[in-house]
Amino acid sequence: MSDFTTYREGSLHASLKARYAAIVVDARVEAAVDGFVVDVVGRDELVEIQTASFASVSRKLQRLVIAHRVVLVHPIAIEKWLVLVDADGVILRRRRSPKRGLALDLFDELVHIASLMAEPGFRIELALIREEEIRGPIPEGAAYRYPRQWWRMDRRLVDVVETLRLDTPADLLGLLPMGLPDLFTSADIVAATGRSKRLAMRAVYCLERSGAIRRIGRRGRFVVYGRVPATADEAG
Repeated sequence: MSDFTTYREGSLHASLKARYAAIVVDARVEAAVDGFVVDVVGRDELVEIQTASFASVSRKLQRLVIAHRVVLVHPIAIEKWLVLVDADGVILRRRRSPKRGLALDLFDELVHIASLMAEPGFRIELALIREEEIRGPIPEGAAYRYPRQWWRMDRRLVDVVETLRLDTPADLLGLLPMGLPDLFTSADIVAATGRSKRLAMRAVYCLERSGAIRRIGRRGRFVVYGRVPATADEAG
């Protein structure tokens, strides 16, 4: 089955695609590979950029990694500016969002493809970015579950602050908060980051599914996890 589709590409996706096309050796953009359209096809790796849910690319990645080296690029906004525009695109207001992303937020999406981290031909490149979120009037006829006065029109890349390369399950442990004990629970992650219980549960699920941690026992109603030592290959 072919994955050829037509879609409206957002500015953030387009900017990241251009960035990687400029640095990948022998890059071809939007090229067909094994029945799928891949964002950037290089001599040694396929680069797929995903700015939204990993669920929509799960099948594609699982198929491609069988015969190719695959890099999944995912941006997380550590600083976001909210830009409100009118129907003509004139900026009405620009303010910084109080929400700041963490590398840990990767687990919110990785839950859909956690087992792929154990594949030797798969890696993730996490782009920590500054972005603008463009908001405008709701299109006529659009319906939302909850009343609102605007909709997100686009996301624009302002700057790539840092990139994190995650080659192995052990590399995912570097996303955990500093000072976490050797034996920890999801509650310890919540306490160390202030993030939600849901994200912490997803983090330990991904780490366990990929083989980076294992269950040691229980502490009250919480499962206690311990890190799995990296193999010789993972340690380099």
